[in-house]
Formats: sequence, structure tokens, C-alpha cells
Amino acid sequence: MRGAQPGPTLIAVAGQHGNEPAGLEAARRVLAEIARSGMVLRGEFVALAGNVEALKRGARYQVHDLNRAWSDAHLEKVRRQPPSADDAEDREHRELLAAIDDAIARARGEVFLVDLHTTSAAGVPFVLFGDTLRQRAFGAHFPITVLLGLEEQVDGVLTQLMTRRGVVALAVEGGQHDDPHSVDALEACLWVGLGAAKISAGENVQASQHLLDRRRAHLPRVIEVRRRHAVGRGGDFAMQPGFANIGPAARGTLLAHHEGREVIAEEDGYVLLPLYQGQGSDGFFWGRPVSPLAWKATAALRRLGLDRALGHLPGVARDAGAREGDALVLDEEACARYPSALFLALGYRRERRDGGRVQRIRAPE
Repeated sequence: MRGAQPGPTLIAVAGQHGNEPAGLEAARRVLAEIARSGMVLRGEFVALAGNVEALKRGARYQVHDLNRAWSDAHLEKVRRQPPSADDAEDREHRELLAAIDDAIARARGEVFLVDLHTTSAAGVPFVLFGDTLRQRAFGAHFPITVLLGLEEQVDGVLTQLMTRRGVVALAVEGGQHDDPHSVDALEACLWVGLGAAKISAGENVQASQHLLDRRRAHLPRVIEVRRRHAVGRGGDFAMQPGFANIGPAARGTLLAHHEGREVIAEEDGYVLLPLYQGQGSDGFFWGRPVSPLAWKATAALRRLGLDRALGHLPGVARDAGAREGDALVLDEEACARYPSALFLALGYRRERRDGGRVQRIRAPE
């Protein structure tokens, strides 16, 4: 829906995974309420369905995960191949990217994107985004738990691509796939997003903030993702029953069985996004709370430009040829000398290893 006055654009993408239809229903509700009430918009609100054919089948995907296919390598593959060679997700990829590009091209202000999802485990809504200051500022409007560093643990998600293109992008998980409360949470997130982008304001935004704040309940405001437990295709993985999508676990807790071995919590923390469905390569993630003081302090250090000094440390160099964002390369001695917390604090959360060298990458600010 396009407002008469110029302003920002908010793009909502729902159903990139075909077994997650709640986001579509949430977007329909918001569009219907805007039309019913005659609400005045400043800018534009665009709602897009993601994997349409998979949604019809109720399957996460048909051939491959659409929301792991937004890497530069896969984008180049789809560009080079003729449409006749596309598989099911490649066709969806072309259509969805074209629709997003059209919305960006006609934007009359800053562009925001919210990618709507649900989880196989029961639980509460939460938000995740690449760790940039602009996205921290946008995400702060959503009174739900922030999973800091989760996006950097996976490759090829849509929000990564959009961040590299200068869009303020975040993903929202609304709750369990089939829980009707998930639709309510995702609808509330869309209203909050419209308010945060300054496209709309009023009672819907305020009521939605209250709803989301209640849903967060006792959970920390920010949880930092420390690691990912990957599951290969066809791997023998079974998560222990009973974990929510975000839930505390004490050291020594049995978390899962993988390839005949027990997976045990090595420290106190939080189990995040446990896998309780047939498809998926993420068994679970593990995180620890971030204090409000640390959250504010790291943002202040970055605003002061302290990150610029990292490239002058012995054994650390800037990677001028990096395609994914701002990157540093550490030699083997630097990896041992400097704590990883230093780089995480300044946003360098994505890590790639090549022998003894480590590349640490941060999304462009």
C-alpha cells in the first residue's frame, strides 16, 4: 500500500519456508486493517509471499532451503543459468528478488525489510539481525528478545543480502508454526515495524508493543549466540523433547543425541531454536545473556570509531577484497593473542577459517 506522502518503505516477506504460513496471515490482517480504517501512510508498505509453491504443499521447501540461497555464489548461479534450468526454489528466488528490487527501486525514502518466520519448537517471539548500529536502532523498537549473532552463524539468508545492499533488515520468529498466537505476534511485529519506520503511528503500534512485551515475559532482552550445532543432511539427530525456542539449560543438561553420541550442555546458558522437524541443517544454537550495560557500551565504542584501530594491531590486517562487508584477517599468532570477545564487541561476528588464519567479518554499517 502506497501512501500519498513520500517516506520510508517497509517490505514484509512471509513464508520463505512453506511450513510457516503464519506470516502471510499476519500481513493480510495488517493490509485489511489499513484498508478498513482508511489509515494514512507516509511512504509504502509492501507484503510479499516467499516460497509460494512450498506454502501450497505445507513443506519447508521442495528442493533446497530458499532462505539459505541468498549468497553471492547462488545469486550468480541463478543469474547465469537459463530459467528453463531452474529448480523449484530457483523459480521462487527469481520472482521474490524481482519483487523486492521493484519495491526498492520505487522507494521514496529509507528502506526497511522484515522477514517473518515461525519455529518448530513452542515458545515466544524474538528478533534477529546482522549486528550493525542501524539495525540495532531499528530492532530496539521491538520489545522482544534479540538474538545477537544468530544471523552471522548461518549463510545465505535474505536479511544478509539486504543488509549488504543498504537496507535495514531483520527477521522475526513469531512462535510455533501452528500456534494461533504466532499470527498475533507477527501481526504485532508488523505494526511495530510500521511505527519504527515512521510510516504509520497510533493505537495499533502502541497495543502491539504491549502485546510483545508481555510475550517476552522473564527472558533476557538480549542473548548472544555463541555457537551452532550443525546437522548434516541425513544425519542421525534427535533433540531431547521439551525445549522451547528459547529456554534456559544448566551445565550438564542432556540436549540431544547426534550420530550415536550424547550432546551435553558445557555451561549454563540458553538453548535456541531446537530442531523438531524433519528438514533443516541447524540442530540448535547456544547462547548467553548480554547485560544492558554491555549492550550500550559496545554500541558507544563503535560510534567512537574504535573498530578502526583493529586493523593496526600486530597480526591483523583489513581484507580490502572482502565481498561480504568489512573484514579483518588474523594470522595464527593474532588468533592466540587477542580474545574473540574484542572482535565480537565491535561487530565482527562472522568467522571463516583457512588453516591458521581467521577472517572476521562485519556487515557494512
